[in-house]
Amino acid sequence: MKNSYSSLIFFLALGIFGIITTEMGMIGVLPQITQKFHISPSEAGYLVSAFALIVAISGPFLTLLASGMNRKAILLSAILMFAVSNLVYAYTTSFEVMLAFRIVPAFFHPVFFSIALATAASLVPPEKIGKAVTQVMAGVTVGFAFGVPITSYLSTKISLEAAFLFGAIVSVIAFIGILVWLPSMPVRERMSFGKQLGILRKPQLWLTILIVAVIFTAMSSVYSYFAEYLGEVTQMNGTWISVMLMIFGVTMIAGNFLFGYFLNKSMTKTVILFPLVYAVIYLFAYHGGSHFGPMAIIVFVWGAVHSGGLILSQALLMTDAQEAPEFGNSLFVSFSNVGITVGTWIGGLFISRWGAHQLVWSGIMLLALAFILIIIKTAISKSQVEKASMN
Repeated sequence: MKNSYSSLIFFLALGIFGIITTEMGMIGVLPQITQKFHISPSEAGYLVSAFALIVAISGPFLTLLASGMNRKAILLSAILMFAVSNLVYAYTTSFEVMLAFRIVPAFFHPVFFSIALATAASLVPPEKIGKAVTQVMAGVTVGFAFGVPITSYLSTKISLEAAFLFGAIVSVIAFIGILVWLPSMPVRERMSFGKQLGILRKPQLWLTILIVAVIFTAMSSVYSYFAEYLGEVTQMNGTWISVMLMIFGVTMIAGNFLFGYFLNKSMTKTVILFPLVYAVIYLFAYHGGSHFGPMAIIVFVWGAVHSGGLILSQALLMTDAQEAPEFGNSLFVSFSNVGITVGTWIGGLFISRWGAHQLVWSGIMLLALAFILIIIKTAISKSQVEKASMN
């Protein structure tokens, strides 16, 4: 039984790994996409922003609709779509077709995430839910650490086709694992739509959603053009860009533990300091970006800090949406992707108008906005606590 559970958790995490590799792996191959289809970097950026936009718009609604369906059927349908889409990326000769098959699987992205987390949680006792969810979510960090750079490396050393076939193979393996290890899971009881939607009446939740969206906008406005920046500003070749993506992802894993520790010590201080620390990283990237050695060190630290944005954003949102955790997860996936969409557009605008070197200023300005919003939220929360204590 234990082996069966461990295998299922592995394949759920692998499914998320495959989805992250498909979604974010595109960032590492944008330079090759621009060359293959003879388009500009900002046009190639649509492959990132279009995917994120669909996730953002459809996430909460599709998660609500899927909440009454058989979980196994939903998970298998979603991961199969990612396998098919990667095959299309590998062999299409049309940018429009590739863009269309970025849109279609994006509808399945938030549903897979929410259902996979709910499935993991349902298979263990209450005291082990946190551990089970963390194990499945490890697919996100490992996707950044290995999926994205492997995709970039394969596209550089072999071909774009090989890079996308890697994503297809991962998804097929996850599909087979879920098919074999997950029993049929029809939903017998579900929380009503009204109760889940009821959390949206909380004003502080909307402020938190705005903070999450702005943080992801600040991060993605620069990270979405990571390969472009290292290629044009630092003058790195494709192999070194793949290495930098790997370093970025590996230090993200370390950042997970580091920021998890900081959040446990003091969520308020960690959230307040985060945008300031990230802005400093961007400043170092701006001034040291044209020098190979310093930029390599900056990337090392950048990855660890970047993971903090994911962790603290989810922690903030789930604190305000704890009455409906599945729907809260979908809100996090949705509005983080709003940030990715807007950030990719803003980053593309900066590159097209002022060049790749000025890209980091888009992130710095957005982090300043996030800091202001966090200060406002902190002040409101403090005021509410003081009022409650007086009553």
